[in-house]
Amino acid sequence: MAVEAPPSSSSFFSPWPDRLRHSAIVLLVAGLALSVLVALGELSPLRAGVVFALMAAAALVPWRLHHAAISREDRGGTVPVEAPAVAAVVAGMPDPAVLLDRAGRVIHLNAAAAQLAPALRKNELAQFALRSPEIITALREAIATTEPRRATYLDHVPVDRWMELMITPVPVPTAFGGTEKCMLMTFHDQTPLRRVEEMRADFVANASHELRTPLAALSGFIDTLQGPAKDDPKARDRFLAIMHAQATRMARLIDDLLSLSRVELSAHVRPDTLVDLVPIIRQVADGLEPLARERQVVVEINLPETLVMIAGDREELLRLFENLIENALKYGASGGKVIVSLSWATTGEGTPEIRVMVRDFGPGIAPEHLPRLTERFYRVDVGDSRSQGGTGLGLSLVKHILNRHRGRLLIESVPKNGATFTACFPQPKSAHSTQS
Repeated sequence: MAVEAPPSSSSFFSPWPDRLRHSAIVLLVAGLALSVLVALGELSPLRAGVVFALMAAAALVPWRLHHAAISREDRGGTVPVEAPAVAAVVAGMPDPAVLLDRAGRVIHLNAAAAQLAPALRKNELAQFALRSPEIITALREAIATTEPRRATYLDHVPVDRWMELMITPVPVPTAFGGTEKCMLMTFHDQTPLRRVEEMRADFVANASHELRTPLAALSGFIDTLQGPAKDDPKARDRFLAIMHAQATRMARLIDDLLSLSRVELSAHVRPDTLVDLVPIIRQVADGLEPLARERQVVVEINLPETLVMIAGDREELLRLFENLIENALKYGASGGKVIVSLSWATTGEGTPEIRVMVRDFGPGIAPEHLPRLTERFYRVDVGDSRSQGGTGLGLSLVKHILNRHRGRLLIESVPKNGATFTACFPQPKSAHSTQS
């Protein structure tokens, strides 16, 4: 029968953690040494007890602090925050949101924040993942002062975006019944607002420039007529004709601006009155007949004899077709002919629609200009457009009118082979039109 050997000191301490096992061995040796000194009379029992207590404190306190740090890490974060409730709140925020502890380490983040900054990791410092100087500065100030901070920065990945960062100190409940002051970072995409501001600034600048040019011409001719040409009948007649043309240009520009503003204000309200497109197109073509004769252009009208009804605003449709046909007469005059036709078609999604096509046989439009033709004040040839009396707003107005009618504009052009502008309208189910 085997006899079990008594446990050695190393096997006795082996289940203990390393730091605690080392401390216990040191204290055991120190206790034996102190006992020997007391037995030899070299040290009193009281002093030996005080020395042993001090040595025990020096050995066990560091282990206790280390054990506490390991316990906090094992709980899944640097702050003992009640994880389920706080994580649910952060995850439910619509904007990218990150909750940090006072040291700047990530406690929780939602899916939007992970998509915005994929380098963010729980229990790691946020400034390692968010390298923007504006973010780091705001975060350091918020941690140092425990006060809200705001920062705006330009994010270049994956596309350029203007972002606004808000850092808000928030008390968060902990697992031990208290609260911990944490930092909630939320990100807001300001790109749409920035673009609207830029578009508004560009619009004001362009409108001011377009108005300033004819106004400067009027002022110059007025000064001339009041001075050197005061008694010159020929100069007076010539200058008055130019002044009249410039005043007409200003009036048309203001009229286009007002029309565009009215259409944009009512863009969300779709017209509900049924109107017949055929007489509207004929009225516009008849009104532009003098311009066609002046430019020596033949206007060919191919319209059905039946009613073609759509839900629309008559005045806006008059303005739409006036812009399309007038542009064809002015910029495609060299082709000698303009065709205006109406047809029925089906979209790629199978939706029936009515298409009004205006085609000219002029010089056409280069491909690089086609995507920008409906921008406000965009011109292929600035000098030619102004000489023709254009305001740069015609096609933009056409696009907005079509948008309000839930339609679309198709532009096709081949250089030296003319251009085709097609206004497409959805065909109402209750329309009393028939295909020709």
